[in-house]
Amino acid sequence: MAYKVVRLGHPALRDKAEAVDLKRIQEPRFQKLLDRLVATMRAYDGVGIAAPQVGLSQRIFCVECLKNKRYPGVPSIPLYIVINPKVTIVDRKKQYLFEGCLSIPDLRGDVPRAKAVRLTGWDRKGSKINFVARGFHARVIQHEYDHLNGKVYLDHLKDKKTLSYVEFL
Repeated sequence: MAYKVVRLGHPALRDKAEAVDLKRIQEPRFQKLLDRLVATMRAYDGVGIAAPQVGLSQRIFCVECLKNKRYPGVPSIPLYIVINPKVTIVDRKKQYLFEGCLSIPDLRGDVPRAKAVRLTGWDRKGSKINFVARGFHARVIQHEYDHLNGKVYLDHLKDKKTLSYVEFL
């Protein structure tokens, strides 16, 4: 069963999320929360979702991109969940792309993001995650990580004139 995605204006989107006690990872209730988060991302046709987007102050996000109609032509990203992530910029060169958000439906803006990042954290089994993502995948990670820190993509717009409803892109 999917959660309802909260929209811009909900306080959870502007608060810094709380770290997850790693002892909770194996609890059935916590695993169900993770399943519901994935179900929500898929129900809303997202390529990623963070716990604050469903009103939960927890440092968790998931990512998956398998032929997503909102982002045609981008590389596939198999499903993963990351708990208590840390993101480190590997390549600071900026890439621009029109970005959207499930919590800000129907709008897109041209957002600069670092070209490559290192993601560390823990997966749903409690195993360590540590890899470098580039391009679109790096963008999705930065977007979801922002949600854990009370930020949304609008905060990164360099030119607010690029903000547009999807129908006009």
